[in-house]
Amino acid sequence: MTDAERREAIERIRARRGFWVHLTVYLVVNAGLVLIWYLGSGGYFWPVWPLLGWGIGLAAHGFGVFVGVSPPSEERIQREIDRGRRS
Repeated sequence: MTDAERREAIERIRARRGFWVHLTVYLVVNAGLVLIWYLGSGGYFWPVWPLLGWGIGLAAHGFGVFVGVSPPSEERIQREIDRGRRS
């Protein structure tokens, strides 16, 4: 295993860990909001808005971590460096 492979593996592990922390916070906070709604007036289910809004962000985070795009190739990195030098 090269140093670059090791760094990439550590980065993937941290990304997955970050997603699970994000999911846990999402569940705890939104459960709290639903509880506030339930214990309060009930009626219109206003927690739907933070659930949906934050849920979209959480889904995007999960997509980036678990499905996402592959890391850029060395060729792509070099092309970007060359493009920056021409600017």
